[in-house]
Amino acid sequence: MSEPPDDQAEIAADIAAVEQANTAFYEAMERGDFDALSAVWLPGEDLTVSCVHPGWPVLSGRGEVLRSYALIMANTEYIQFFLTDVGVSMTGDTALVTCTENILSGGPAEDGGELGPLVGQLVVATNVFRRTSDGWKLWSHHGSPVLGDSDDEDEDDASS
Repeated sequence: MSEPPDDQAEIAADIAAVEQANTAFYEAMERGDFDALSAVWLPGEDLTVSCVHPGWPVLSGRGEVLRSYALIMANTEYIQFFLTDVGVSMTGDTALVTCTENILSGGPAEDGGELGPLVGQLVVATNVFRRTSDGWKLWSHHGSPVLGDSDDEDEDDASS
């Protein structure tokens, strides 16, 4: 049985709003805009937010999470996210976004250059949003690196 058209329109609008909140998160990172990044996260310490950056321990609480982003921004001259495999699911006032972050980043310039070496990274991410009176806010971000097979391993497997 399908849902009434009004409900479908509401669901589509909610999904679009969640996708926009998710996009705002990554765009704030790309611009190095700490204020915009802070605005994406749930406000206040009473609602504990959490974050897991690839290779980091779990960070809990708004202050600790935002400090981690300040540190990343201070040490990253350039970062760009190409999101693929984006999926959104919702229940009530909670939304789950899964995606693959295809990241291109660079650190500080070496010896007077314009930009440090660029590095590519593949990360799978889960972003959990909660509906608030101010729109959808990020409650939790978890990123895990995608470990790829090297060409050497493939050649070794083929020769066995």
